[in-house]
Amino acid sequence: MKNRTITVTLGGAAAAILSALPAIAGNDNNNNDNKPTKVDHVLLISVDGLHQSDLAWYAQTHPTSTLAALVAQGIDYSNASTPFPSDSFPGMVGQLTGGNPSSTGIYYDDTWNHAVFPAGTKSCDGPVPGGETAYTEIDDINLGALDAGQGIVPAGGSDPWANILQLKSNPLQLINPANLCVDPRTCSPILPYQYIHVNTVFEVAHKHHLLTAWSDKHPAYQILSGPSGKGVDDYFTPEINSSANAAEPTTPGQPDWTSDNLLTQQYDNYKVEAVVNWINGLSHDGTGNPGTPAIFGMNFQTVSTGQKLPTSKTEGDPSGTAKGGYLADGATPGVVLTNALDFVDQSLGKMVAALGARGLLDSTAIIISAKHGQSPMNIAALNRIDDGAIITALNAAWNKAHQSGNPKATPLVALGTDDDGMLLWFTNRSNTATEFAKDFLTNYSGTSVDGKKFTSAGLLQIYTGVAAAQLIGVDQSDPRVPDVIGIAQYGVVYTAHQGKIAEHGGDHLEDRNVPILISWPGATPGLNVTTPVETTQIAPTILELLGLNPNELQAVKIEGTQPLF
Repeated sequence: MKNRTITVTLGGAAAAILSALPAIAGNDNNNNDNKPTKVDHVLLISVDGLHQSDLAWYAQTHPTSTLAALVAQGIDYSNASTPFPSDSFPGMVGQLTGGNPSSTGIYYDDTWNHAVFPAGTKSCDGPVPGGETAYTEIDDINLGALDAGQGIVPAGGSDPWANILQLKSNPLQLINPANLCVDPRTCSPILPYQYIHVNTVFEVAHKHHLLTAWSDKHPAYQILSGPSGKGVDDYFTPEINSSANAAEPTTPGQPDWTSDNLLTQQYDNYKVEAVVNWINGLSHDGTGNPGTPAIFGMNFQTVSTGQKLPTSKTEGDPSGTAKGGYLADGATPGVVLTNALDFVDQSLGKMVAALGARGLLDSTAIIISAKHGQSPMNIAALNRIDDGAIITALNAAWNKAHQSGNPKATPLVALGTDDDGMLLWFTNRSNTATEFAKDFLTNYSGTSVDGKKFTSAGLLQIYTGVAAAQLIGVDQSDPRVPDVIGIAQYGVVYTAHQGKIAEHGGDHLEDRNVPILISWPGATPGLNVTTPVETTQIAPTILELLGLNPNELQAVKIEGTQPLF
């Protein structure tokens, strides 16, 4: 394993944080030779969109920051990759199971499954038609509400959602089963935890009578409790895709938390409050005294919206015209994104300070990573293509060639999930259909939303049928695997409008090269490990840090996933 020691100059605030951590003597040994000191707590922080290059830039340019302090104290795995597809759902599931979609069965948050009945099915007689399996905001009791339909009465004052921490700790109470696909064996809706194939670190911890907690962006992240449904003791899952206007939470046209980066920061801050409450030994809402969880943490959204939004309000500039994304060099964060990174850093500072105040720094490991990156970083490469038009044209061509142009014929494409890659599920899975689609997409050209010409439907590589299944590592008979997997050309984002300048889901380095930064008592300070690793290795690493057996994770045994040290 190649490694090198880096030196980061620390200013006052970060130096204070670092000095509060146990002093560890540095060495030049390969870190795999150093077994970790057992800890009592693991705090996992996932920052949607965060590239490894973002972490390196921020630590270098903000030497007094919390992130710089953690880089100086911990081990930075700078050549880490997320699972493919690089979506939030498989990304987070991978970190907490040790598995890729081939073992977890989780390909994306919105997919098609040929072995289920559609949502709303009451009678499961006859052939199973397949159905959409959306574990997103669409599952909430009340679509458009931050509380997902719990009915929390908005508070008065400048922050009417200040009481959102009253959200129920069991996300199943925030999900409408009628919105879920149906299991043909039971003719019952498939709840999130019932959809995952393998267990999670939370379930392993539970087996050993350890406390767990997690905060994320949809109630559907209840999937992280694993097949038992009992892995996480305390959830906090305010709905990110909801109205930020508490007075009119379900009125169409209201700004949601992702439409403005300052709103996203406000949303993320509620989750930060929950994490600080957990550090202080409380429940997420600040009540009770269950104790600090053994495994806990949260997902940040603000970096993701800072990368996606063309313009936004930001700290010091309420005009809404500050530019999102990166500067023209395609590497340096712009003003909105820099402010988003500042917010994350300050939030981490609050968590580290709370750990210090509780005397937990010498018994806690902190892991920082990301579910996915975001592409393109180079705004000049951006090419937004209307994927809806492509799918419509593909359906029409298939109908004409193989269904006699019957206007009532079933469309070929059952579902398309396209961000900066293309995933298509077909109603006809034959080689004839998949080869037809490959030929069609290869020869499809047009003009993008940005007025740019494109060829091959914006795709660099097209995998269909058996090849698509082999790319994932499953058999084509897998009812969940896409029938077409398209690897997009760099810069392509599939959208019909100009409301975003970056996306994820694809296979580009910018989609998948995210940080894994681990700081724990006994870590080799300032070590940068450049050997390729995967974010799935976080799961067995968490268990090893806690003194538990990583082989208790089913995906670890299936895939042979190794701890990071």
